[in-house]
Amino acid sequence: MAFHLPNKDRLRYLGEELGIDVDADYAQTVLDMLAPLVPEFRTVDRLPDQTLPVRYPRAGGTRPEAKDNPWGAWSVRCDIRGAAEGPLAGKTVAIKDNVQIAGVRMMNGASLLEGYAPEGDATLVTRILDAGGHIVGKSACEYFSFSGGSATSAGGPVNSPRNPGHTPGGSTTGSAALLAAGEVDLAIGADQAGSIRIPASFSGIVGLKPTYGLVPYTGVMGLDHSIDHVGPMARDVAGVALLLEAIAGEDGIDGRQRGVRVERYTQGLDRGVKGLRIGVVKESFGWPESHPGTDSAVRAAVEALRAAGAVVDEVSVPWHRHGFAIWSAIANEGTYHTLYGGQGAGHLTTGAYPLSLMTALGGLRARANEMPHTLKIGMLLGAYLHQQYQGRFYAKAQNLRRRLRAAYDEALAGRELLLMPTTPFPTLPIPSDDAPVAEVIQHSWTMLANTSPFDLTGHPAVSVPCGEADGKPVGLMLIGRHFDDALVLRAAADHERRHAG
Repeated sequence: MAFHLPNKDRLRYLGEELGIDVDADYAQTVLDMLAPLVPEFRTVDRLPDQTLPVRYPRAGGTRPEAKDNPWGAWSVRCDIRGAAEGPLAGKTVAIKDNVQIAGVRMMNGASLLEGYAPEGDATLVTRILDAGGHIVGKSACEYFSFSGGSATSAGGPVNSPRNPGHTPGGSTTGSAALLAAGEVDLAIGADQAGSIRIPASFSGIVGLKPTYGLVPYTGVMGLDHSIDHVGPMARDVAGVALLLEAIAGEDGIDGRQRGVRVERYTQGLDRGVKGLRIGVVKESFGWPESHPGTDSAVRAAVEALRAAGAVVDEVSVPWHRHGFAIWSAIANEGTYHTLYGGQGAGHLTTGAYPLSLMTALGGLRARANEMPHTLKIGMLLGAYLHQQYQGRFYAKAQNLRRRLRAAYDEALAGRELLLMPTTPFPTLPIPSDDAPVAEVIQHSWTMLANTSPFDLTGHPAVSVPCGEADGKPVGLMLIGRHFDDALVLRAAADHERRHAG
């Protein structure tokens, strides 16, 4: 794609957009001044791109037949085998379909990306294969991963094997359904508002949003670099810990990673909770949308932890109630900038920029009406916030996230862990194809109150099953200090043993 300078008419148009007066004489001056840069930009264009590596052979992927995809949970089936030996040897793994696997179609739930296949492997994909994992497919997800339900994917809704007709929880719908159905051993999810923990809660499985930056996001399509997390999902805590060991650690590429501390997450899961100080966050219960069965199941788990020797008390974190508001200002405008300004690759952060994905997303404006209502409304809001308020709300929310993080850190100063319901209610019925906009939005956004704050603050948070409400799974969320992911998993494993017993 050879670089050329704009003509004078294009410069005048650009000037109008930027508020700069550009008449014919000034346009010629600009062109004269920029002429020496033409060979420099052409040099950049000629240099070979630095793409992500591909270490293991594969034969692409295929879309499964409906009879082989009863829950709608597979986006693509593939067969990529890693090293002959390693901690993940013999384990089948599903990868969320916003993660790049070279030569395998990636839709991220979006019709716009139909037919797109990346040219490199995400860091976590390489690490799974290096550890002996067997990647058997990509799991379906919501349109650009921008929903907590199951009503927006261009591939159709994903059904819950636990509660047919209901969502398994989004946006990582497919990974949750595949695990709940027993079709894979382990799975990868991504989490910007709760998209690992919501499906874990709704589907009765385990999902960890790791500490921000612990797992490299390299090669994963995101929403806003400051809230992007990717992490492990499994049917039990031991599986989550095993997968986390394989994928955690710096890769030297992802700009989200700073001061990363890695541990052996599979060790110490049997140490129990005796003596651990756990704070039950008062403000996480009793939301207007809270289901009484969810709150009561979590409070019963609290008593079980206390009986097991944990030192449990109630702690008030008033700023928890501001978390969703702060998140909303960042997520909507941030996603607008990522999609419309950064061509889906982000902006103003170091990392691996997938040029082919940016090209594939070049037609977004022409095909924006294909987006579901969640994205249309979110992008209209993001554009308005940027244009009308010059990014003030995004900027102030980024400032306020420090205050929110400090509030949780203060609560954790005398405790190792915080505890709350993962979602205020259990899984919801999937809306019909002709459902009104209000129903789709309610289905997609109303479960974020307790999960979204920790995408802002970066604390590790795990959802582990803790009973049922109306025959539907309930999730308990444990939150720890930064890079104390091992301790979070240890407490979750103790709860899991007692809950299973």
